[in-house]
Amino acid sequence: MTDTVLLLTSLAAGMILGILYFRGLWQTVKHLPDYKRPVWSMSWSFAARVAIVMAGFYFIMGGHLERLGMAMAGFILMRQILVRRLGRFAESS
Repeated sequence: MTDTVLLLTSLAAGMILGILYFRGLWQTVKHLPDYKRPVWSMSWSFAARVAIVMAGFYFIMGGHLERLGMAMAGFILMRQILVRRLGRFAESS
């Protein structure tokens, strides 16, 4: 694969990690009132989300910092997209 294809793949993979992390966070916060032990649930949710994202970044990086940078850019880009999309949803409800 060429470097450009690998970098674009890293960007897309970072966006997928962003979806997993921030949608998981959104679901946890949304259902927080339903939990018997909300602090425990938030802690486990955080630990699981961080473990998945860190493992994903490590796998994507493959020893190349430029791939990690692109993955992180995709992660942050997805955060911006979801904040805008879910922010509008929260305002309308």
